[in-house]
Amino acid sequence: MREILRQGLAAQGLDETKAEPLEAFARAVLERNKVMNLTAITDDADFARLHLLDSAALLRVADFGGKRVVDVGTGAGFPGVPLRILCPDVHMTLLDSTGKRIDFLRETCGQLGLTGVDCVHARAEEFAAARREGFDLAVSRAVAALPVLCELCLPLVKVGGQFLAMKSAQSDEELESALDAITILGGRLADVVDYQIPTSDVTHRVIVIDKVDRTPKQYPRQYGKIKKSPL
Repeated sequence: MREILRQGLAAQGLDETKAEPLEAFARAVLERNKVMNLTAITDDADFARLHLLDSAALLRVADFGGKRVVDVGTGAGFPGVPLRILCPDVHMTLLDSTGKRIDFLRETCGQLGLTGVDCVHARAEEFAAARREGFDLAVSRAVAALPVLCELCLPLVKVGGQFLAMKSAQSDEELESALDAITILGGRLADVVDYQIPTSDVTHRVIVIDKVDRTPKQYPRQYGKIKKSPL
């Protein structure tokens, strides 16, 4: 795994010495995965490419240096933990609605000596009430449809910030369905970046949304309403 990480980091112009802490995080996830559902990807090479190097690709899309970042629906810690390992001056908030995952991340970040990381057990729409427009960047690899993700993430981003949604390269239709929601929530589509994960033939996509105006106070709605009637 470490050699794949070194090659992949070098290909992205990133610090190859970070392969060691990235691997340590991978080992922690794979070990805990034996007793709880964190990832379906358990092969070392696939884990390195599809979780760690995929997360690292965000650093080619936006400037994370010194930023306050929230990872919405972080799950096992992707992309938030790899981003924090690779960019030590980021202040990262890992947000998930499953308490056991957050407990694991809090424990693991402590073991890895990662400072500047807040592990928060909350639903995104409830968290927005306390931290509304408090982040420079929101990132998400959550599996929700983009209109739903936009309503959960854009209220957390301050004007002048960005929401980076990690999606399949075959997400044109999903993006088209989210354009109204992006506008309503104070966003503007800035870019669609397709990238190949280093050392693989896999292509993924980042949808970059600028926050250009305040999100109206009635958003986000309760999750049931968001899912039932997307914007």
